[in-house]
Amino acid sequence: MDTHEFAVLKLFVVGILVNAWMIRGLSATDSINIEPTPPRPRKPCNESRLQWEVEVCGEDFKREMGHIEPHYWCNLTHFISEYHRFTFCTETKSNIVSCYWPNPLVESYIIHIHKHFFSNCTLEHVVWVDPPDDTLTILILVPVFLTLAMIALVVWCSKRSDILT
Repeated sequence: MDTHEFAVLKLFVVGILVNAWMIRGLSATDSINIEPTPPRPRKPCNESRLQWEVEVCGEDFKREMGHIEPHYWCNLTHFISEYHRFTFCTETKSNIVSCYWPNPLVESYIIHIHKHFFSNCTLEHVVWVDPPDDTLTILILVPVFLTLAMIALVVWCSKRSDILT
């Protein structure tokens, strides 16, 4: 047996051993518990306390925004940390009172905050809108028909090449 055949035989044996080792180690029955876990009992959401807690978060946010000049309120870079603290506060308080986040109560308060601070913010860039349906139809159908025309041309030329040769 020459060295090349011996190397192939060793590689084959090592492959079989590695395969057997992986199959034994990755057996699903050994490591996965297929029994469903019972859901954790959850306390009901205390919405009245949540309303109070969210208002505390809002008052903190209003106080922090008071330190920022109003003409900077539309520039997110000037108040991003304050806004992050506000949203983090509302999320934390929601979890403390056993409510999911965001929920309608928190969302309505956040909308209230947005109306108070950011209602005068306008977009400085162009807002893109979808083209009219007629234009969209043309933009879709033209490439489809061009593709079909090219396929027909290729098929037609391939039949003509048989005649020309």
